[in-house]
Amino acid sequence: MNWYQENRWLGNFLIAFSAGLLIGLWFLFYAKGTFADAMTEYNAAATERSRLEHLTPFPNEQNVKKTELELENYGVRLNALKGELNAEVLPAAPLAPNEFQTHLRQALANVTERARANRVKLPENFYLGFDEFVAALPATADAPALGQELQQVELLIGILVDAKVDGVATLKRVTAPPATAKAPTPAPKAPANAAKSPVERSTVDLTFAASPSAMRKVLNQIASSDKQFFIVRTLYVRNDQLKGPSREQTAPASATAAATSPNTLKFIVGNEHVEATARIELVRFAF
Repeated sequence: MNWYQENRWLGNFLIAFSAGLLIGLWFLFYAKGTFADAMTEYNAAATERSRLEHLTPFPNEQNVKKTELELENYGVRLNALKGELNAEVLPAAPLAPNEFQTHLRQALANVTERARANRVKLPENFYLGFDEFVAALPATADAPALGQELQQVELLIGILVDAKVDGVATLKRVTAPPATAKAPTPAPKAPANAAKSPVERSTVDLTFAASPSAMRKVLNQIASSDKQFFIVRTLYVRNDQLKGPSREQTAPASATAAATSPNTLKFIVGNEHVEATARIELVRFAF
């Protein structure tokens, strides 16, 4: 121990180094054992995952019954949803071409009478957008869909008339080629298993003039209608007063109004009317 007493600092250093080395070796062996356990667990999980991926399970009777019950409940919920959606659309009834013309005349008479009662101006030769069918019969295959669209357009015009807009400027149906029309060139055949779209729509372009409050009422009733599902695809609003009164015009008028009736105010904002042009889609469900 003489060397330790003579070299105390070196002795303490060697003791501390040896202790640190032993502790480091213990941590190394402990980490190696933990890593080996983790690798064993990982390999077992990977093997089980691979086995399950390539496994073809045989369904037992309990699972088959549970699957059949889930499918049955899904069908019930799906049919209930279809019923709710169909309730939001005017029905399409079987209709002959001559019956469609009769319904068109009745709708024109009803709309004209309601517009006259509410003092709503309609354009001349107004046929609800069905101008081509006033003197000509539609195809037999197209009559039911046209009858449904006629009800939808009549409901839409009724909303405008009941809101007491100033007038309807234009109403134009954006027509698609009829179902019976022949294509000029043969179209490529669709796949035999191609699913038919469950949502169909027809489009009308509508222009009307109204006060701002009446226009808001029209848009709210179109959006919240419980008889027909409408979509306002585009809306363009133009104010009939594009410029406000100038100072030269308002100053003499204000002086005259103050001289005649000091308690009377002349409003220069809020009395304007607007012209709204909208493209509206009339939705129907094909199920």
